[in-house]
Amino acid sequence: MNSFIPVCEPEIGEQEKKYVNECLDTGWISSSGRFIDEFESKWAKYCNRKYGIAVCNGTAALQIAVKALGIGPGDEVILPAFTIISCALAIIYNGGIPVLVDSDPDTWTISVKDIENKITEKTKAIMAVHIYGHPADMDPVIRLAKKYKLAVIEDAAEAHGALYQADRKSASPKWKPCGSMGTVSIFSFYANKPITTGEGGMVLTDDSKRAEKIRSLRNLCFLPERRFFHNEAGFNFRITNIQAALGLAQLERIKEIIIKKRWIGQEYTKRLKDIKLLQLPVEKSWAKNIYWMYGIVISEKSNINAFRFAELLKDKGIETRPFFLGMHEQGVFRKMGLFLNQKYPVCERLSKKGLYLPSGLALNERQITYISDVIHRILP
Repeated sequence: MNSFIPVCEPEIGEQEKKYVNECLDTGWISSSGRFIDEFESKWAKYCNRKYGIAVCNGTAALQIAVKALGIGPGDEVILPAFTIISCALAIIYNGGIPVLVDSDPDTWTISVKDIENKITEKTKAIMAVHIYGHPADMDPVIRLAKKYKLAVIEDAAEAHGALYQADRKSASPKWKPCGSMGTVSIFSFYANKPITTGEGGMVLTDDSKRAEKIRSLRNLCFLPERRFFHNEAGFNFRITNIQAALGLAQLERIKEIIIKKRWIGQEYTKRLKDIKLLQLPVEKSWAKNIYWMYGIVISEKSNINAFRFAELLKDKGIETRPFFLGMHEQGVFRKMGLFLNQKYPVCERLSKKGLYLPSGLALNERQITYISDVIHRILP
């Protein structure tokens, strides 16, 4: 196979084109229109939430969620070291202090056993991030939040349609969609996400007053009775009707999208599970992984790191992406004096040895077989 296999290729169908063309034909191309209202309400309903507020991207969703919780200068928010930088930036932009914990070695999500030791009188929230399609273990996070009266920011940007089995120690455990469990929950609809609007995001909540606050913050805090008078500093984080049209059309076929994503993950696992030098994604008994991106971690016993491995795959026409670099290893945060001399061994191993393979919805079985065969030749 000589053709190039991209790391992620979205699928845009006829319904997406129909809805976008309706925006163009009617002139509703900006931050008002029926598609925004429908996308917000239907995504909230899908995630078992009362209110959805669409914004321009996932980073904006995080920033506005932190703001809406009243987190400000000197307040601490606990989050995993292994995540995208947007999570820490959302806290910093609001004047808060990010406090890091390491990752679970199996799921790569926040290590819940390490959270309580980081809670202080300044802690205001825990940010739990579902990583690469596998849910974080939310029950203990929520228990700690209740014990210490903290908010939970649930980052479900990578977990569209993933499920978590809550209350599993009870007689009647319940499967809950990711995005349904936080005080506020956020999603990203970037081009590589299962549901995409190109760029876009959403904040979900069950609190009507908080939803009203987020809507105001999204739109520069205009006063309803006096449009260009402002009592509070807000943001221009509005989504467009065109973006929402894309998202709504995709949401209408989310069942088939989830089936395809899970099929991709299972096909990779079937073909790669015999390679002893690889750690593959797990699916805990309490989780339904949607394998947003199929990540692999090379064993410490191998002298190949993720960067070299990516080069070898690229030579064979296979595009990959490296795993996240830990927040404590980011140059920008070191310049700020944050996380100095901190170590998070699991996060560091993942960053050094991990990458993800092509995982887009356009991927087919022939391509998965080819990629797996190449990996077998590199890591027999």
